Formats: sequence, structure tokens, C-alpha cells
Amino acid sequence: MVFVFLPCHTQWGFHDPPKASISFRFSFLFSKPPANVLEGDSMDQDVESPVTIHQPKLPKQARDDLPRHISRDRTKRKIQRYVRKDGKCNVHHGNVRETYRYLTDIFTTLVDLKWRFNLLIFVMVYTVTWLFFGMIWWLIAYIRGDMDHIEDPSWTPCVTNLNGFVSAFLFSIETETTIGYGYRVITDKCPEGIILLLIQSVLGSIVNAFMVGCMFVKISQPKKRAETLVFSTHAVISMRDGKLCLMFRVGDLRNSHIVEASIRAKLIKSKQTSEGEFIPLNQTDINVGYYTGDDRLFLVSPLIISHEINQQSPFWEISKAQLPKEELEIVVILEGMVEATGMTCQARSSYITSEILWGYRFTPVLTLEDGFYEVDYNSFHETYETSTPSLSAKELAELASRAELPLSWSVSSKLNQHAELETEEEEKNPEEQTERNGDVANLENESKV
Repeated sequence: MVFVFLPCHTQWGFHDPPKASISFRFSFLFSKPPANVLEGDSMDQDVESPVTIHQPKLPKQARDDLPRHISRDRTKRKIQRYVRKDGKCNVHHGNVRETYRYLTDIFTTLVDLKWRFNLLIFVMVYTVTWLFFGMIWWLIAYIRGDMDHIEDPSWTPCVTNLNGFVSAFLFSIETETTIGYGYRVITDKCPEGIILLLIQSVLGSIVNAFMVGCMFVKISQPKKRAETLVFSTHAVISMRDGKLCLMFRVGDLRNSHIVEASIRAKLIKSKQTSEGEFIPLNQTDINVGYYTGDDRLFLVSPLIISHEINQQSPFWEISKAQLPKEELEIVVILEGMVEATGMTCQARSSYITSEILWGYRFTPVLTLEDGFYEVDYNSFHETYETSTPSLSAKELAELASRAELPLSWSVSSKLNQHAELETEEEEKNPEEQTERNGDVANLENESKV
């Protein structure tokens, strides 16, 4: 038998990384046809099939061309996050044709811009308004002929000491910012200048209120407060009070607390309905104590948030072996009011299947010192392994129900056996029963007599 290996369309380049699956064409040349090959079949067979990259099985030239940093994990499909670990949503809006909607809410649009664009707009708005009104002041002086009578003491100009565009621009700045150096002053012989002064004062106040308010909201945004609200890097699944629970930990690094803090969790997983409709990234609520009030937190020290895996839980049928195969994401949302400013703050994070540890618990971080409690944030993300069944919560419930069934069977069987023995005794001794009944009847008659 002769084996010939012919690689084709491997799509490898000097700068291009190899694909996760590469098509190879194999040609098998048999010196003698095998017994299981039909007579009508061809001797040369071409087979195209995706082959997972395994470096030891590749030819030497292919192994040399393959980058060393490529590993087997890279060949697996990576789960795309819906919400990143820092809380930012990994969603981009495309093909938005109605862009005018952003201009209808220009204040929110400016607040949402990045700082470099916000500062650029801030400087440009003030500069343009100063230049615009400076140009108008210069035009008024030019039209009235003030430029031709600069050194004429008998001429009353619209604005004293205005001898060019630069001085008009400086006067515009002094008017809008209400500096008032006293060198350039408007006179009462210029009614158009008085009207322009009123317009610039009103518009300047509006521009100041708008831009300063925008900068104030931009600076005082509660997004930065969320930077000190931390989530554990992993979520864990273990037993708590005899029930399988999903847990993660939250903490606040500041001494000023979050008022009215509450926690929510969502499961992001695509699903298909019974009618065949595919719903991408379907959101399902994960109960973290909504009905018991455990979702409302007093976040003074780190807390472990627990979700009991019961029949209403989306993890009811997921076991340890099935968990890595699931394509899901858990999004956790912590909300509350900032104690210092009273503004609502929201912190977010997420956990994918590779970040959910089965059979682990969180290391305690709270210790009692001399007169106070101390939190060790060095151990905030640490976990330790614990004894946890690898079965799903549904399978554990079925095992528990089966363990209780023999006890109920034994009690019922004993009751049935006791009833059967009584019926057999009654059938065997009918005569004795009648005699006893007769004796009882005679005794009753005698007592009556």
C-alpha cells in the first residue's frame, strides 16, 4: 500500500495566521483493492474534510510555518461577551439612518461624548461666539465711519477706543464675560450697538449655562463611582444549606456607602421556541432574593450573592459536565444612590461559562480585630475547592425523592399486610364470630329482662 499526502489550499501566508480548520486532500493509492471496495468504485479517492490542527501530525514544513503561540484552545470557538468585565456593553449600533434624533437631545449627546471631543466643543463654542459678535461690532464701527475718525476728538464713536477687528474682538470678550476693563465703552449715540449689547448678553448667558452645565454633569457623572464597586472574577457553584447554589461576590472599596443598593442578575442565552423562532441573546431573570428581600443590600463589607438552583432556575438541568458545553453569560447589575451626591449609580459585570467554577467557595475576607472588623481585599477573588456533587439540581432532587420512596413503600406495605391478615382471620373463623355475636345478643336480652 502506498500513502501519498498532498496538502492543498492551506491558505498560509507569511503574515496570515493559519485557520482553525484546514482542508486537506488525501489521495489513497492501493496496490490491491480491499475486499470491502466494490468493483465499480474508483481506485483513487479524493476526500475533503476539516481537520483540527495538531502540530505533531503536521508535516515539518507546516509545523515550521505555524506560529508557536497558536494553541489548541485557539482552535475552539470563543464565546463573545455581551457585557465586558468592566461593565461596558459590547454592542455597536450600525445603519442608524435617523441621526437627527441625536441632535434633538443635544445635551445628552454632548455629555456622552469623550472628554477630548467635549473639551474641543467647549473651546470652539466660546471662540466662535466671541468671533461672531466681534465681527458684528467691527461692522457697526466700519459702517458708521468710526474707523475714519479714530483721532477726531469731535466724533462720537459707537465704542470708544475701537480701532480695528482685534479691538472689536477684545470688546466682544469683555462684554460676554462681563469683565469690564473700562477702556472700551459703548456710547449712547449708537442705538444699534445698544441692541447688539443686549443680544450678546442674553445669548452669552445661555451659552454659559449650557456649556458649564454640560461640563458639570460630565464631571459629576456617577460612572466613576462604579469604578470602586468590585465584582469577583469568578462565580462559583456549590452546596449551601443542602441546596445547590450559584454565588458571586460584590464589594465597595469606598468608606462612603451606596444607599438603597440592590442587585440583579440576567442570563444571556440564545434560544429557540417551540414554533421554531430563534431568539438571539434572550434575557432571563435569575432570582437572587427578589421575593425574600435579599436582593436589597447593606453594602458595608463584601457580600456573597446567592442564587438557589431550583425548578424555576435556568440552571436546573445543568450539571458539571454539561456546564462547559453551554454558551451562556450571566450579567450582574448593582444599582444604588451615591451617598455624597444622591445620584443613581450602576455597576455591571458578567461571567461566561469558563468563569463559573463548579465545586468551589469564596475565601472569607472579614476578620474581627481589636474593636473593629477588617476586610482583606487581597483574598476578595480567591476561592477554595469543596465537596460538591457533579450532578444537576434536577438529578439531585430525583435522587432525594427516590431515597424517600422506600420508606413510604414500607409503611404502606405494612399497613396493607396488617389489613390482609385481619380479613383472613375473619374469613377463617366465621362460626366463632357468629357464636360470639349470639352470646352477646343473649347477654343483652337477659340484661333487659
